[in-house]
Amino acid sequence: MGVTMYQFLQRPLFMDNFLTAASSSTNQLIVSTLLGILSGATAVIIAILLLPIFKRHSANLAYSYFAFCILYFVAIVIDNISVLSLLELSKEYVNNGGENADSYKILGAILYGRHWWTHYMALLISCFPVFVLYFTLFLSKLVPRTISILGMLAVILMFTEELFSIFGHSISMNMLLPIGLIQLFLPIWLISKGLNSPVENSSQLEE
Repeated sequence: MGVTMYQFLQRPLFMDNFLTAASSSTNQLIVSTLLGILSGATAVIIAILLLPIFKRHSANLAYSYFAFCILYFVAIVIDNISVLSLLELSKEYVNNGGENADSYKILGAILYGRHWWTHYMALLISCFPVFVLYFTLFLSKLVPRTISILGMLAVILMFTEELFSIFGHSISMNMLLPIGLIQLFLPIWLISKGLNSPVENSSQLEE
């Protein structure tokens, strides 16, 4: 869903003439914000569903995962409000026939800068619930540990790239590819295989 939102639906925001491009793609940008909020809400719902399962292995990790999912939801809502702010600015610019273009460009640069920060902070925050998810799956053995290890490594690669990007030293966007693949593979595995049964009479990993 992230690729659809950021690479396609929100593409007008990354154009040099976004003040005019965004306005002509109003419905497209609105759909992207709705998908983004839906993505965040889905993460919270999944955390709620997994809470009783994870609590049997580690209550601390279960509640940490839930808390990080809520934090991610808040971050993605803020990010998408920023998208709507750029859209409204674009619509005002077009409705005014491009008058006071310099003022709009200055305001656009400010709002675009804010959106850049909200976007990257949301991506950075998204790493925390995903890492806790795979770490919990690793400790509980609810899925094969190979999947869990690959998931944690993929999150570390994503976190590293996003952190370096924030400081203006992007390494390679290809570092985001593993997390996309493992996030696609895990649901397929769960649908086909389901969660492994917990070992009977095993002690909890953490109270």
